[in-house]
Amino acid sequence: FSALCSAILSSYLLGERLNLLGKLGCMLSLVGSTVMVIHAPEDEEVTTLDEMSSKLKEPGFLTYAAILLAVCFLLIFYLAPRYGQSNILIYLTICSVIGAFSVSSVKGLGIAIKGFFAGQPVLQHPLTWILVVTLVASITTQINYLNKSLDIFNTSLVFPIYYVLFTTIVITTSIILFKEWVTMTVVDIIGTVCGFLTIILGVFLLHAFKDMDICLENLPQVLQSGQQAPVTRDDKNILIEVDNSSIAPEDKPKVFMIYT
Repeated sequence: FSALCSAILSSYLLGERLNLLGKLGCMLSLVGSTVMVIHAPEDEEVTTLDEMSSKLKEPGFLTYAAILLAVCFLLIFYLAPRYGQSNILIYLTICSVIGAFSVSSVKGLGIAIKGFFAGQPVLQHPLTWILVVTLVASITTQINYLNKSLDIFNTSLVFPIYYVLFTTIVITTSIILFKEWVTMTVVDIIGTVCGFLTIILGVFLLHAFKDMDICLENLPQVLQSGQQAPVTRDDKNILIEVDNSSIAPEDKPKVFMIYT
C-alpha cells in the first residue's frame, strides 16, 4: 500500500510521470509481495534473548550474514561510486541488504523490551547492546542511500523497487534465521515462487517503460498506429542530461596561442 501510494502521489504532487504500465507494474509488485507474505510460514516462537542469541550463532545464518555483508561492501565501495548515479538498483540494493540486519535487530530488541518489563536483566545481556548498535548503523545507512536515490531518480520508481527488494530480502532472512523453510508445504513453495515471479514482472513493467507516454487516453491511438509511444522525461533526467552534455569532449586536439 505504501509503495502504491508513494508512486501515485509523487505523480500528482511532485509532477513525476507515472504512465499506465508503471501503475500496472506497481499493482503487480504489490500482488506478488502479498502472495509471498501469505505463503510465508509463521515465525518460530522466540521469547528470550538467549534463544535469539542461539539463532544468530547458527552456521547457516552466519554464512548468510557474511554473504550479505560482502555484497553490501562491494556495492558501497566499488559499484556505488561508479554506477550509483546511473543505475537505480545500486543504492536500493544497499538499502535492502542492510534491511536484513535492521529487521533482525528490531526482532531481538522487541524480545528485549518484553523481557525488560517482565523484570528480566536484559540490560546486562551483551546481545541487547549489539542489537542497538546494529540497528542504529543499519538504519542510518538505509536512510543515507535512500535519500541519495531519491535525489537522482524518480520517486514513483524508487519506492516500488525498494519495497519489492526489501520485502524479498526480509522474507529470505526470516526463513533462514528461524528455519521456516522446514515447515513449508509444496503449495507454499509454489505460491512463494509465483509471487516472486510476479514481482519481477511488475518491476520490469515499471522500469522498462517509464519514459513512454502511455495512458488510457492515447492507448487506442498507440495500438492502432503500431508506433512507439512518445518518450517523456521528468525534470531530474533532463537536468542530468543537460549537465552531462555541457562536458567538453576530450578527443579533439587543443591549440594554445601565446602572445608576447
